[in-house]
Amino acid sequence: MIDNRTAPYAALLLRVALGVMFLAHGLTKLLVFTLPGTAQFFAKIGFAGWLAYPVTFFEVGAGVLLILGIVPRWVAAIAVVQLFVASTVHFGNGWGFGNTGGGWEYPIFLTVAAAVLALLGDGKFALVKSGRA
Repeated sequence: MIDNRTAPYAALLLRVALGVMFLAHGLTKLLVFTLPGTAQFFAKIGFAGWLAYPVTFFEVGAGVLLILGIVPRWVAAIAVVQLFVASTVHFGNGWGFGNTGGGWEYPIFLTVAAAVLALLGDGKFALVKSGRA
């Protein structure tokens, strides 16, 4: 049973947690590894290097949009795809994220968390509601 009194707050907590994660992850690519460095890494793991640019900007933008609650259901739905593709890099490393190269447990958990938010809805205090899916 879903508690309709607390579910919007649960979605808010999930939305903000995912937003902070995306913002931190994107800013790390941008400010620590730099865009050219991230592009080199992408190329090394089999993705087109130029994808580092839109991925980084998506992560930063998605983080801000989720934290502020601007169409969060739609942002989360798009994030499911981005997170799943990112997870594929880790499939060959085993389950545990502590494994060499990072396993798939954490990125798949984030994929599922984004899917839950997309299904659950915008949450409390969303600035711009996504509307019904």
